[in-house]
Amino acid sequence: MSKFISGRIAKFIAAAGICSRRQAEKMVLQGRIRIDGQTINTPVITVTPENVVEIDGKIISLIEQTRLWLYYKPVGLITTHHDPQNRPTVFEALKPYLPRVISVGRLDLNSEGLLLLTNSGTLAQELESPKNNFARVYKVRAHGKVSSLITYIIHNKSRPLTIDNITYTPKSIRLISEGGTNSWFEVILTEGKNREIRKIFEYFSLKVNRLIRVKYGKYDLGNLKSGEFKEVRV
Repeated sequence: MSKFISGRIAKFIAAAGICSRRQAEKMVLQGRIRIDGQTINTPVITVTPENVVEIDGKIISLIEQTRLWLYYKPVGLITTHHDPQNRPTVFEALKPYLPRVISVGRLDLNSEGLLLLTNSGTLAQELESPKNNFARVYKVRAHGKVSSLITYIIHNKSRPLTIDNITYTPKSIRLISEGGTNSWFEVILTEGKNREIRKIFEYFSLKVNRLIRVKYGKYDLGNLKSGEFKEVRV
């Protein structure tokens, strides 16, 4: 059964697997949440499982058990529930097979590999939290001359990079193989800034043409093939 006993409304909504606490707080401020028939306008409200909580008029219930899936996200799917451009999404692809799930972080349209999916907003927030410092490991294929990036790796690997006023601090970048005009690298990050790897490589005049996440914290892609998923113990 759910471990939720009492807590702030955003924690309740996350425990119900609807979204993260931050997103739940936004819903409250948008006037979308009712408790026992009353619309609320502040997230500073404590609820218990006995309260009736509604989102957009629909009663929500706590999940019975926290679950987690590993999914090999293919190229061409975006990690969002609603896309204004009507592009195919991860959640549409998985809807026939899984209950309502939340992604842990994102992979952009042209990236592939390991995406964690859970029915618990609380677990998603825990796995995404910067304070937990979970390593994300990527295999990256890039086109171009590697000399300037190799120089950075050798001489300045612990120095943060500032690109367009944004500071990036990759944990490590390692050349795996070099052949012809394409080279493979292993990149390890502990934070998930938007398009971080692509921007770092572009800074060194390299164009990423394949990006695969192979590990997130203790979870790895293993033998999963594109589009496959499996449930694992939390």
